[in-house]
Amino acid sequence: MKGKIIKILSNDYTVKLDNGDIIICKARGVFRNKNITPLVGDNVLVDEDKRLILEIDKRKNELVRPPVSNIDQAIVVTSCIRPDFSSNLLDKMLTIIEFNNIKPIICFTKYDLLKETKYIDDIIKYYKKIGYEVFINNQIEDLKKIFSDKVTILTGQTGVGKSTLINKLGNLNLNTNDISEALGRGKHTTRVVELFEMLNGLVADTPGFSSLSFIDMSKEDIRDNFIEFNEYRDKCKYSDCMHINEDECEIKRKIEENIILKERYENYKKFIEEKRQVD
Repeated sequence: MKGKIIKILSNDYTVKLDNGDIIICKARGVFRNKNITPLVGDNVLVDEDKRLILEIDKRKNELVRPPVSNIDQAIVVTSCIRPDFSSNLLDKMLTIIEFNNIKPIICFTKYDLLKETKYIDDIIKYYKKIGYEVFINNQIEDLKKIFSDKVTILTGQTGVGKSTLINKLGNLNLNTNDISEALGRGKHTTRVVELFEMLNGLVADTPGFSSLSFIDMSKEDIRDNFIEFNEYRDKCKYSDCMHINEDECEIKRKIEENIILKERYENYKKFIEEKRQVD
């Protein structure tokens, strides 16, 4: 029967079968021989009687940190305040998520704590304009609709309110501290990636994104995953334009015309420099 790996602990693979049953399996030795490592999120074929994973379907995407595959969407949880909003961190997450063929969704938390909302409202308006789904944390009923039949990861820096958000959204029946423990956030918790059933879908926290880097990406990958650049880049003088030092660059023109957000472009230049220093 077909199923999905929802938890891995040592050599035990917890698989949710298509009929809803949950069983613990071992993996065939042939996977080790072929240097294939089963991941949480893998769609698999299992022998129910022998409790054995027989085949692993081709993955549509996978992450190394944390090790998880076949992710449909990533909710980037970013706070408006405490900690203050960081466009740099948001753009870094979006770029890396886009590169990994995962749909990014943005959720701003602690919006209700702001004394002045214009800056955040303008930011939200821009990201919506370039094609992202954006929510604020009091849009709970709207957020609940996006989880059904999806594998969702939540990511964001410590303190932005991921656990609180999950608590408001979910039917995990866990308090905030328990959620932190279950999702691997407890101080003394062994790191275990696990998918939890929530709102007719599967969801996981992703602490691995807390140490973001462009290690697997080229400078061109960073450029190409700033999605609004792609609308105008054909009008640049050079086909391989990096939109920094080149003349007759359409991206720089759009920044001067306030069509592309200057703050986001400055982040782009920082990312290219960060990648250059690593290379």
